[in-house]
Amino acid sequence: MSGQSLTDRITAAQHSVTGSAVSKTVCKATTHEVMGPKKKHLDYLIQCTNEMNVNIPQLADSLFERTTNSSWVVVFKSLITTHHLMVYGNERFIQYLASRNTLFNLSNFLDKSGLQGYDMSTFIRRYSRYLNEKAVSYRQVAFDFTKVKRGADGVMRTMSTEKLLKTVPIIQNQMDALLDFNVNSNELTNGVINAAFMLLFKDAIRLFAAYNEGIINLLEKYFDMKKNQCKEGLDIYKKFLTRMTRISEFLKVAEQVGIDRGDIPDLSQAPSSLLDALEQHLASLEGKKIKDSTAASRATTLSNAVSSLASTGLSLTKVDEREKQAALEEEQALLKALKEQRLKELAKKPHTSLTTVASPVSTAAGSIMTTPAIDIFSTPSSSNSTSKLPNDLLDLQPTFHPSVHPISAAPQVGSTWGGFTPSPVAQPQPSAGLNVDFESVFGNKSSNVVPDSGGFDELGGLLKPTVASQNQSLPVAKVPPNKLVSDDLDSSLANLVGNLGIGNGTTKNDVNWTQPGEKKLTGGSNWQPKIAPTTAWNAPTLNIFACESYSPFHQ
Repeated sequence: MSGQSLTDRITAAQHSVTGSAVSKTVCKATTHEVMGPKKKHLDYLIQCTNEMNVNIPQLADSLFERTTNSSWVVVFKSLITTHHLMVYGNERFIQYLASRNTLFNLSNFLDKSGLQGYDMSTFIRRYSRYLNEKAVSYRQVAFDFTKVKRGADGVMRTMSTEKLLKTVPIIQNQMDALLDFNVNSNELTNGVINAAFMLLFKDAIRLFAAYNEGIINLLEKYFDMKKNQCKEGLDIYKKFLTRMTRISEFLKVAEQVGIDRGDIPDLSQAPSSLLDALEQHLASLEGKKIKDSTAASRATTLSNAVSSLASTGLSLTKVDEREKQAALEEEQALLKALKEQRLKELAKKPHTSLTTVASPVSTAAGSIMTTPAIDIFSTPSSSNSTSKLPNDLLDLQPTFHPSVHPISAAPQVGSTWGGFTPSPVAQPQPSAGLNVDFESVFGNKSSNVVPDSGGFDELGGLLKPTVASQNQSLPVAKVPPNKLVSDDLDSSLANLVGNLGIGNGTTKNDVNWTQPGEKKLTGGSNWQPKIAPTTAWNAPTLNIFACESYSPFHQ
C-alpha cells in the first residue's frame, strides 16, 4: 500500500473543519503510507509540546486513538510518533504518559490483511511494551535515564548505595524491554520499522551509558557494603555482563543496516578476575573459607575493571556528543538557508517611494507642489447631499454645499443665530473639505469681509461662507456689534446664549417647540376624565378622553 488512503484524507479534512491543527497533524504523521512519519509533522508536534496553550492530554489521546486502527502501518507510525515526542519533545509529554494507568494495550495486536501484516504485528507488540516500560521507569524515578547528566558528577555516579540498588534494576528492566525488540538486519525491510529501529538504537546507547555509570558506582562501593547489599550488587553485576553481550549483538545489527561506524560505540569488557574478587568478598562476609587475597590485588582488579568500564562510557559519550553536534550543524544550515531566502525576497521587492498619491506634498518637474491639508475636524459632504444646519454650538463657520433651486426674489431672512445675518466673504475656488478657522471664531484673528449681500448671490443661490486662505489678503470690515468676538471660550458661549435668547423670557416666533394645536390636559382635585360611551368595535372614532380646562387656582 502506498500513498495516502481516502480514509486519511477524509480524517484530515474532518480535523480541518473542526479547527484542530494538532489532531490533523497527528493524522498526517500516521497515514497509511509505508514510510516513517515526515519530519515536518514531527517537528510541528514537538513544537506543540513546548507551547503552554496546547493540551498535552488531547495530543496523547489523539495518538492513542490512532493505535486502535486495524492497519499495522498506522499503529506502527503512531508508536514511532509517540516515541519521538518522548525523546525530543517537552518533558511535560512523558510526564503525562507516566501519570496514566495504562498506555498501549497492544499485546494481542494482529493485522491479518497480509503476510507483511503478520510479520510487523510481532514488532508492534514488542515496541509498545518498550514504550510502556519507558513510561513506567519515568514514573518510578521521576527522570528519563536517556537524558540524565553523565560523567564523574553525574546522577548515577553520585547516587547513594541504597538508592543505587533500587535504581539499577529499573534500568535493567527498561534495557530488557528494548533488547527484546530482537530484530535482524534482513527484517528491516521498510521505512516504518527502520524509523523505529533508529529511535531504539539511540535510546540503547544513552540508556546503556547510564547503566554503565551505575555499575561503576556500584563497584566502587561494593567492598564497603553490608552482606545483603553485596549479594544484591553481585547479582546486578552478573546481569550487567549478560546485557552487555546482548547490546553488542544489537549494535552489530545497526552496523549491518548501514549506520556509520563512527556512530557505534566500542564496548570494553571488564576483566573476568573482577567477578572472582566480588564472589570471594561475598563468601568472606558469609563466613565461608576462601583463598587468601590481599587488599592490594583486590584494589588492582577493581581499578582495572573501573577503567575499562569508564572507557566504554567515554565511547558512548562521544557518540552522543557527535549526534548533538550533527543536529546543531543541521539547525545552523537551516537557519542560514532561511536567512538567504529572506534576503532574496527583500531584494526582489521594488523600493517604495516616500511620496504617495494621497500625500499632500508631491514633486513634479523639480518643484514641490503643496496642496491644502485636510481638516480632520470637518464633516465630509457630497455635492448631491441636502444642506443641514449644524447641530454643534461651537461650529460657527460651517461650509455648506446646498442644492437649493434658484428663486426669483432674495429677501432678507432671519439667521439661526438670533437674527443677525452673516456677511458672506469673497468666494474663492471651493476646496474639497470643510475648513474651519477657530482663530476667526474666537476673536484671535480678524477676517476680511465684503459688503453684505443678504446671504444670496445674483442668481438667488445661497452663498457658502468660507475662510480666506493664508495666501489671500482681503480688506478688513467692521465687525457687527453682536458678533461673537472674544478672547476666551467662556465669553463666547455667554454671548452666544444671549443671542439665542435663552433664559431672558423671550421666545422666538419662528421656533415652535410644541406641536401646533396640541392641548395640555390640566385638572384639579375635582377633575375626572369622561368615559366614552360603549360603542361597537368597529366604531369610526376612539374619543377616549375629553376634559375641561380647569385651574385649581380659579375659584
